[in-house]
Amino acid sequence: MRKNSIKNTRINGEVQKELSMLINREIKDPRISPMTSVVAVEVAPDLKHAKVYISVLGDEEKKQSTYEGLRSAAPYLRTLLAKTVNLRNTPELTFVMDQSIEYGVNMSKLIDDVNKDMVDDLDDVEDVEDVDTDN
Repeated sequence: MRKNSIKNTRINGEVQKELSMLINREIKDPRISPMTSVVAVEVAPDLKHAKVYISVLGDEEKKQSTYEGLRSAAPYLRTLLAKTVNLRNTPELTFVMDQSIEYGVNMSKLIDDVNKDMVDDLDDVEDVEDVDTDN
């Protein structure tokens, strides 16, 4: 099975959906933030390993504690995943912190700031033009 085949894409999506539900509903570890999202999953073609990209909303300490909690819960999650997803092999889970959501929010904020500055500058120019036409 090729890495980007339709079957592999379907497996990635199914594992992602199940892991999202399992992390939010089954894991009771207080280190894991309730604002944890499974962004993507890449299951190897041989179904032995899976990279799970997670995003955590919060400060760096919360991200690190969530990462440690998920690493310690990986065998338990793998067991639950084996019960819910019918695969020949249940992949070994490796968690990777994904910063793309945080990066996108930061970029959106920067764009909004630039747009606000442009509108303010345009308002200032219009005020100056109004004063010139009154004279």
